[in-house]
Amino acid sequence: MVQFVGVPQMRRWVSTVGAESIIGSLMEAVREDLQHWRRFDKTARIASHSPVGVIELMPTSDGAQYAFKYVNGHPSNPARGLQTVTAFGVLSDVASGYPLLVSEMTILTALRTAATSGVAARALARPDSQTLALIGAGSQAEFQALGMRAALGIDTVAVWDTDPAAIEKVVRNLHGSGLRVRAATSAADAVAGADVVTTCTADKTNATVLTADMIEPGMHLNAIGGDCPGKTELDAAILERADLVAVEFEEQTRIEGEIQQMPASFPVTALWDVLNGEAAGRARAHDVTVFDSVGFAMEDFSALKYVRAAVTGTDFVEEIDIVADPSDPKDLFSLVAADARVGA
Repeated sequence: MVQFVGVPQMRRWVSTVGAESIIGSLMEAVREDLQHWRRFDKTARIASHSPVGVIELMPTSDGAQYAFKYVNGHPSNPARGLQTVTAFGVLSDVASGYPLLVSEMTILTALRTAATSGVAARALARPDSQTLALIGAGSQAEFQALGMRAALGIDTVAVWDTDPAAIEKVVRNLHGSGLRVRAATSAADAVAGADVVTTCTADKTNATVLTADMIEPGMHLNAIGGDCPGKTELDAAILERADLVAVEFEEQTRIEGEIQQMPASFPVTALWDVLNGEAAGRARAHDVTVFDSVGFAMEDFSALKYVRAAVTGTDFVEEIDIVADPSDPKDLFSLVAADARVGA
């Protein structure tokens, strides 16, 4: 039998424990695995692109356990009443090859993305940061806001989106959270005076949602929306101005992240090197830092491993029978032969 966490179980777990609490715990799980980066298999995600979106597989292993995530990205889906991003994942035992957990990962990906942003912000942003600007009010926005509070103690959020209804949705969903949330009138209005800026738009284009003149000394930018070839959010001049640009897996980010706009010689720093003290992070309060995040399989591995540990023995998980298990491992046919006799 294999453990299974479907959407109903995930919803009840997050509602019971609290999204911000889970993001905070996931931050520690992601950070710990990032600090052991060298033990992981590292492969850029396997992508199948179409004119309307992308379907990807994201695999990795630490030698003891293996995980993969199936995920799509279809920016036009909301117009059809569908999610832009959906996902599910599998965690397996390397020694036997047997799956241990199958989990929904649409909600979980939002949680782990917020956790990863939090890990980066805690390492790179000014520790006295209080104000967050959210550029993009889609599915990730509320999770990112709660993640920044878990990471830095952010207390004020300004949100901007080209869709007024999306802005209203974020303001409504964060009402009662304790965060002061303001609907901005433009990207420039949202960013003005912000300590941390998170860009999380969905359009699959080389867009410029932030320009260099909006960036103030001391800002930290979480650029999480540029996540496939031909999709960026930042003015290239912002990257040129930045004192440090951190990435997850450089080989993947060069293809999919903001730095796809830059020459191959453009210098970047691995986030795990900063976390391990092998590379410098923010050096001065007025530095501008950027986390060019595209999402990496190891973060999904961390999330699946964490979920399994958290829900085992609770009613937030069930068992499903998806691995054929004949009494004689060499006699698989006995399973179907028995069924054939019953139906005769």
